[in-house]
Amino acid sequence: MSIIHRKAFTLFSGLFLILLTGYSVQASVVISGTRVIYPENQKEVTVKVTNMGSGPVVLQSWIDNGDVNARPETLKVPFVLTPPINRVEPNKSQTLRISYTGTTLPKDRESVFWLNVLEIPAKADTNSKQNYLQMAYRSRIKLFFRPQGLIGNPNDAAKSLVWTKVSGGLKATNSTPFHISLVTVGVNIGGKPSRIEGQMISPNDSMTFALPDNSSVSTVDIEFVNDYGAVNKLSQAIKP
Repeated sequence: MSIIHRKAFTLFSGLFLILLTGYSVQASVVISGTRVIYPENQKEVTVKVTNMGSGPVVLQSWIDNGDVNARPETLKVPFVLTPPINRVEPNKSQTLRISYTGTTLPKDRESVFWLNVLEIPAKADTNSKQNYLQMAYRSRIKLFFRPQGLIGNPNDAAKSLVWTKVSGGLKATNSTPFHISLVTVGVNIGGKPSRIEGQMISPNDSMTFALPDNSSVSTVDIEFVNDYGAVNKLSQAIKP
């Protein structure tokens, strides 16, 4: 599971945006962190973005509720982000400020949203009427809204996962009020390690990971991401 999701786009003649696949690209803007935690009792949280490139960039930033294809102007989320659009010079930083509007969200569990940062290189000054090609890069990281009074330590939530054998795989049950972001899920089958990509398991939910032969499996090795973006490893017993 990728911690920071990035996509590359082309801007052709400044008129439209096309998603590129299989294209080797490198973004210039770095986000400070791989996730944002918003405690309910905070007036606002901040995220620093830094332009590490050699030229100025224009940033468009917004928050979505999970629909990666939603246009920013159509979204309705309980947050205000400022500034939504800004120019950042080379080797300079910009602080994004995120404020919760107070709109009702569940009190018994975390809610997850996504912070998007679209990086567009500033257009070169030119009087030419010829077509030009620009690259735009979109980074997307998780934003967790955390209500007050939730029981447990979010950094220990993965330790509470319950694994059981089901037909064709292993079922992971998350009985905590926190999201658990698994990077990988691994087992040893017949002495051979098998590792698959992890997923995020929502609070009080479960997810099944496909494993063709789990009859001899007794433990599962996982990698998970904590609040600080660090990847931790853990081995857990599997219930029959």
